[in-house]
Order: sequence, then C-alpha cells, then structure tokens
Amino acid sequence: MNTLIVAAHPDQDSLTHHIARRLERALQPGTAELADLAAEGFDPRFTLADRHTYRVGGDFAADVAAEHLRLDRAAHLVLVFPVYWWSMPALLKGWIDRVFVHGWAFDIAAGGGMNRNLGRLTTHLVPIAGDDAGVYDRHGYEHALRTQIEHGIVDYCGSRRGATAFVYESEQDDAGAREQIVLSAVDAVRLAISA
Repeated sequence: MNTLIVAAHPDQDSLTHHIARRLERALQPGTAELADLAAEGFDPRFTLADRHTYRVGGDFAADVAAEHLRLDRAAHLVLVFPVYWWSMPALLKGWIDRVFVHGWAFDIAAGGGMNRNLGRLTTHLVPIAGDDAGVYDRHGYEHALRTQIEHGIVDYCGSRRGATAFVYESEQDDAGAREQIVLSAVDAVRLAISA
C-alpha cells in the first residue's frame, strides 16, 4: 500500500464515502487502503491516557499504535471529510489529536528544538463543502481551513503538502454538475499521487 484514504462520516451513503471509494478505485489496484473511521469505531476522545502519551512521547494506546502502523505503510495520506462549522468533523479531528502525537509525528528535543517526523508522507485533502466557492472566498473560509489543516497540522509534522481539492456545492440538486465537481477532485488527487 502507498495511499491511506481516511473517510470521516457516519453515513455509508454519503458523498464523503462515495468520493473516498471512487478515489480508491481510481488508484492503481492494491495500492490504497480505505480507513472508515466511523465504521471502524475509532474513539476520537482525547483522554488522560492520551495526555500521558503526549507528555512522555510514547506509550501509545493500542488503537493509536495500529493507526501508526497503517500510516507507516503509506507514502500518501488523503483526508476526505465534510466541512462542519468551517472545520473538519470531530471524529477526524480526534483521530489527528490522538494519532499525530509527540513521539511519532514529531519530537520535542530537550533543548526546545523540534523534529518533524512525517517528511516521508504527502498529505492530500478533499474537504466537501455545501456552499459555493464564492462564499468560501468572500468569508475567507477556504483560507482558514487551509491555514488550520495545511499549516497547522501538515506542515507542523513535516509532511509534504499534496493536492487540496474542495468539493463545493455538494448538496446541489444537479447530479450532472455535482458529478463533474467530484470527478475534478478525484482526478486532482489521483494525478498528484501518480506524479
């Protein structure tokens, strides 16, 4: 496997899952794994045990260690998620909070320096938005999402930035237009992974 596609949506019939499965099929057979966080029952709650893990830079919970192994096999990570309140769903945020931790995604050196450990990984984003691109532009929502995720998570851990392909107007009634938007996003990520 060289691509881990992570989907965060409770509804198997959602556009999120449709796009994730479509991207998986668009990639070379046998090169992608789809992680369905909701179906797998991933617990996004950051507990005292997770706080301990962060403080000591290790001693990972079994579910977190399993995610590390999946990510260690990947050269590409694709996050496919609906935009909830101008951010990612709590399930995906909790996955990042618990998995992208000190001792794995980054190390804090004794002298205050930092090692960013995910330089081998390229991270791609497919945010699925209900509004159109103009609304996101006027209000700075796309910029805010990119800052939060690309800079605040991807760059912080040293991962390379891949494609970010917004799927705008995801709830429109025009199935043909929605299909074109989906196809464009899938192609953008597929081409970035294949490059």
